[in-house]
Amino acid sequence: MDYEEHLDRALEETPDIQGSAQRFSLPDPEVRQEGNVTVYENLQSTLDTLDRETDHVMKYLQNELGTSATIDERGRLRLTGEFRQSRVQEAMEEYAERFVICSECGLPDTRLEKESGAEILRCEACGAQSATGA
Repeated sequence: MDYEEHLDRALEETPDIQGSAQRFSLPDPEVRQEGNVTVYENLQSTLDTLDRETDHVMKYLQNELGTSATIDERGRLRLTGEFRQSRVQEAMEEYAERFVICSECGLPDTRLEKESGAEILRCEACGAQSATGA
């Protein structure tokens, strides 16, 4: 077999890789108001989907929403102030684009690493590295 035949055979036997839209779906934030606090009820399921640390996501939300936040005894995020569900969802989608989705291949198979003091997003699917700007 020549190179072209090997390549054709390899492509035929390789399973199709699902696109990022099908493999990665961020759950809609379930938020409700308790006085002047917005409670993010399903934070844990969001963290599981993102595969990121609670503190990293919480700090990002605090910066994006311009507020303070705490985690309560039930694992819910309590944001000081009133925030609509759409605003929290927008912030979480921005987080995913910046800290989860690979800018090269679009897959969520990434991890955050520190390199020379800078935060790097390393893709385990394609090997790309990019600075997060954090």
